[in-house]
Amino acid sequence: MDAQGRGRADDIDPADQWVLNPTTGEYELRLTPSAPQSPVPGPRRSAPRSGGRGGSAGGATRSRSAAPGRTAPAEAPGRDVPPPRRRRGAPEEPLPGRRNRRPVKKKSKAKKAVVWTGGVMAFVLIGTAGAAYLYLKHLEGNVTTEDVGNVADDGFSKDEAFNILIIGTDKRTGGGNEGYGDKGSVGHADTNILLHVSKDRTNATAMSIPRDLIVNVPDCDGKDGAVIPGTQNKRFNTSLGQYGRNPGCTMKTVEELTGIDVNHFAMADFNAVKTLTSAVGGVEVCLAKNVNDPDSHLNLSAGKHTIEGEEALAFVRTRHSFGNQGDLDRIKVQQQFMSSLMRKMTSGDTLTSPTKLIKLANAATKALTVDKGIGKASTLKDVALELKKVPMKNLTFTTVPVKDNPAEVVKATVVPLEPNASQVFNMIKSDTSFTAVKAKEKKEKAAVAARLKGTKSAADEVRVRILNGGAPGGSAQEELTYLQTEAGVTKSENAGNADETQTKTTLEYAPDQADQARRLAAIMGLSGSALKPGESVTNAQGLPTMTLTLGEDFKGAGVKMNSSAAPANVDKTTANEVKCAS
Repeated sequence: MDAQGRGRADDIDPADQWVLNPTTGEYELRLTPSAPQSPVPGPRRSAPRSGGRGGSAGGATRSRSAAPGRTAPAEAPGRDVPPPRRRRGAPEEPLPGRRNRRPVKKKSKAKKAVVWTGGVMAFVLIGTAGAAYLYLKHLEGNVTTEDVGNVADDGFSKDEAFNILIIGTDKRTGGGNEGYGDKGSVGHADTNILLHVSKDRTNATAMSIPRDLIVNVPDCDGKDGAVIPGTQNKRFNTSLGQYGRNPGCTMKTVEELTGIDVNHFAMADFNAVKTLTSAVGGVEVCLAKNVNDPDSHLNLSAGKHTIEGEEALAFVRTRHSFGNQGDLDRIKVQQQFMSSLMRKMTSGDTLTSPTKLIKLANAATKALTVDKGIGKASTLKDVALELKKVPMKNLTFTTVPVKDNPAEVVKATVVPLEPNASQVFNMIKSDTSFTAVKAKEKKEKAAVAARLKGTKSAADEVRVRILNGGAPGGSAQEELTYLQTEAGVTKSENAGNADETQTKTTLEYAPDQADQARRLAAIMGLSGSALKPGESVTNAQGLPTMTLTLGEDFKGAGVKMNSSAAPANVDKTTANEVKCAS
C-alpha cells in the first residue's frame, strides 16, 4: 500500500515516507500522523527485547529492500521499532511526525510527460532492436551465396574504396520468366556494371560493360575445382555460364580487361527488376516518343510514366525502339532507369515508409546472389549504407568507350576505343571522380587558352618527330596515329626509340619554333617544364622539326599529360539527372 492508498498523497512525495529500519537494514513505509487516522485493530505489541526483531503495528508496516544511499530518521521509542542509540552530545532526532520536511515541489505536467515518454521510448527502442535483429536473421535466409574462391575478398571494409561487379544474367530463372532471355541459356552475363565507390564516399562511378565487347576470357576455376580454359577474342557475355563459368570468371575477365581489382560481385535475374520496382511503389521514367515494342511488349506514350513489375522489366529489355536499336543504346536506357530507381530508393517517400523499407530489404536480398565475402544480410546493409553516403549528383553512369570491331564486315561486336578506354579505367583505378574533375577541366581550359593567346601556328603547321624514351612499347606509333587522325598534327613522324631512357616527356624546339611548341603543348597537355629550348632537326622532307621524346610518365596516346579528367567524347551522366529515353 502506498501513500495515496492511505489518503496521504497531498503534496507528499512517497519517496520521503520510506524510512530505514536500523534493526532490519530495510526501508519501510512510515506515514506521518498529520491527519487523524482510524484506529488499527489488533493488540499493540510491546517493544522487543534487545537483539529482537521489531514487528509492525497491526501488520500495517511493510518492509522493502534497502535502496543504496537512502537515509531517514529512525522511529521513536514506544513504536514498533526501537530508537537508535545516539552519540553523547548529539542532538536528539525528531519524532517521525515532527521532523522538519523540505517543501516538496509538484512535478509539472510537462515534466511528467517527458519522464513517461522517455520510458516508453526506451521500451520501444529495445523492442525495435530485438525486432530488427530477428528481421535481419530472416533476411539472412534470403541471401544466396556462391563461392568464387580467392577471386573475391574475404570481407567488406568500410574504410576503403571498393568495386562491385553487378551482373544481370539472361537465365530464365524465377516464376513468370519463361518468355524472357534466350531459351535454354546457361545464364550469360547479359548486363554488366562495375560499381566503384570512392574511399571518401564523395563520389561513385557505375561503368557499363557491353555484352558484345570482344575480350580475352582468362582461365578460371569451375564449381568442381577443375580449371576452365580461357578463350581469346570472344564476347564478354561468355565469361559467365559458358563451359560452366561462374561469376568469378566474369570478375577475372573484368580485371584483365581494365586492370581494376574487383572486390565482390552481385548477380541478379529478371525477377530483380520486377520485385525491386514494386517494393518502392514504382519508378518514374520518361520517353521522348511513343513506344510500342512487340518483342518486349512495352507500350507507352511519350512523356513521364511510373512503371513497376512486368512493365519495368519490359522497359529495361527494350532494344528495338531506342537509338540505333543496338545494345549500346539499350545500355543508356538502362542507366537512366537505374538512376531513377536509385533516386526513388533514397527518396524521403521510401526512407520514411517502414512498409516500403521492409519490402525493399526483402526484395533485394531475395533477388541477389553474391560472393561469400558479402553474403550476410548485415554486410549487405553495410554496403548499402556506404553507398548511401554518395550524393546522387556525384554518382556517374558511363560506358566503356568502344568502337565497331574492325575485323567484322557485318558489324555485330565492339572493341575498346583507345586511348579513351584506358583513361576511363585509370580514373577508376586511381579513385578519381568523374564529377569532381569538372572544376579542373575549366581550370585546364583556361590555362590552355592563356598559353595559346597570341599563338599563330595551327595544328597542321606543327612539325614534330616522336621518339620513345621510356614509354611502353608501341607508344610512339600510337601517339603518332592520334596526332595525325584526331589532333590534326599531320606533319608528324615516328622516329623510333631514343638513345636513352628518361623519366619525363620532353619537347625540344629551336627558338623560331616556339609558336609551334606552344600549340603542341596545348594539344598534349605538356607543362612548361617539359618544353626545352634547343636545336631543331631535319625531317624526311628536309624541313626543321621539333623532337618529342615520350618518357616513363607518358599516360597513353591522346591522354593529356596534365589532366585527370575524363576524355571529352566519353558518354556520362549522373544519377540526379532526369533524361527521356529516345
